[in-house]
Amino acid sequence: MTVFHADLAAQSVPRYTSYPTAASFSAAVGASEQRQALGRTAEGSRLSLYLHVPFCERICWYCGCNTGAVGRTSRVTRYADALIREIGQVADLASGRVTRVHFGGGSPNALPRSDFVGVCEALRRSFRIDSDAEWAVELDPRGLDADYAQTLAECGITRASLGAQTFSMPIQVRINRLQPFREVALRAAELRAAGVKALNLDLMYGLPGQTLDDIATTISRMRLLAPDRVAMFGYAHMPRLLPRQRMIDGAALPDAGARFAQSLLARDLLQEQGFTMIGFDHYARPEDRLAQAAASGRLRRNFQGFTDDDADVLIGLGASAISQVEQTIVQNEKHIGRYEEAVTAGCLAGTRGVLLQPADRTRGWAIERLLCDGAVDLDAAQRTFGTQGLLDRRTHDRLAALVLRGIVEISGAKLKLTPEGLPYARLVASAFDQHSQLDAPRFSRAV
Repeated sequence: MTVFHADLAAQSVPRYTSYPTAASFSAAVGASEQRQALGRTAEGSRLSLYLHVPFCERICWYCGCNTGAVGRTSRVTRYADALIREIGQVADLASGRVTRVHFGGGSPNALPRSDFVGVCEALRRSFRIDSDAEWAVELDPRGLDADYAQTLAECGITRASLGAQTFSMPIQVRINRLQPFREVALRAAELRAAGVKALNLDLMYGLPGQTLDDIATTISRMRLLAPDRVAMFGYAHMPRLLPRQRMIDGAALPDAGARFAQSLLARDLLQEQGFTMIGFDHYARPEDRLAQAAASGRLRRNFQGFTDDDADVLIGLGASAISQVEQTIVQNEKHIGRYEEAVTAGCLAGTRGVLLQPADRTRGWAIERLLCDGAVDLDAAQRTFGTQGLLDRRTHDRLAALVLRGIVEISGAKLKLTPEGLPYARLVASAFDQHSQLDAPRFSRAV
């Protein structure tokens, strides 16, 4: 039985989609370093493209993404034009072939269909994209219909993620995201009918007023959608950083113990339905490529979360998108207007980032393997990157405290999460973090 440790579950730690995390980025690294890094990509490099669309038809109060309301359609079209300009500028610098294309947001289907088509045409015109590359998109079911589903299929989309969060109508009211189950089911059917066969579903726990019964009902209804993957995210309530979250009644949020119970119930019910647990918040059918990557030790973690993406280079396009090329991580300008001004002037949009030091790469690799595999060989990390001192006094003391709690087992240089410790994976990973101010309010709870 997994034990609830109130003090551990309530701690705030990063999600570690990169190391160092975005909280450690600075203006010392920007467009100049971005240009140099892209220029160093080799002809044989595998490229993964992430395109950020920072717009939604309606704003959900729980959301922590860089997004805003659509407003005038011309505003979105202007952004799409800037995105097309950036695609051309980056493609002129980067060598290699594209093996993955991912549209995220926000809601990419906030783009008018003609603009979405134009962006996809620009990608094919500018980059060398493999014929079997996966094209994935994150979608808001409320802004989707059969015509848009057909457009997505014609653009080559092969996988779609539907944001559902919960099928409890009272909770939907509390988070300002009204979408009846029948609407999500219809959208899933339309996507499959159009030819988009691979479907993911995004759900959440820890929402205001949410109970174990709500979790059970949502996952029971989810069975009818037959998704290939499910993400079960814990809601991160940070109203000081995210003004829209001030619309959510903090007193109605489940406490740490209730959140923990909800996450475990979701895990058990999803596994009963035949899903394999991937990392700490993803689930996939055994035949899905994500589950196969996890089983073979090829699972990765990057700015899109857990992934089977094995590309050498991740290129972010759009406002706030992040690129990683070898030791260089650069984030684009977050402000939409300033982003558009930069690319319209023929400049790259990078404004902040970090240059990885050897110790960063070692610790980042250890964090990634721990989160992806539930275990890490510290000697292998140091051999791979040629650095020492991974287990300094600070890291050793953090891990030793977790060993005493039964969260981690250490044998020689091998560290492994216990079955009881799996929910606390991010907390264990934070033991290797030398950059972040841990338990800071800008990070989400450990569970």
